[in-house]
Amino acid sequence: MLRLSLHTVMTQHNSFKAGSASSGSKRNVLKRFERVELLKKRGVLKDIKRVTKLPKTKPDA
Repeated sequence: MLRLSLHTVMTQHNSFKAGSASSGSKRNVLKRFERVELLKKRGVLKDIKRVTKLPKTKPDA
């Protein structure tokens, strides 16, 4: 029979730690609602006619 100890500790990979994600670096990928707002602000997109195939956008600098 396999016995598991309650003292077994699993470590977390460095890439999953909170310090790396919240370091303040700028994201280069926008979420869909951010892309729609940006395209509307730029005047490229007046109405949303399609759910898919939005034009590519780069975030404001």
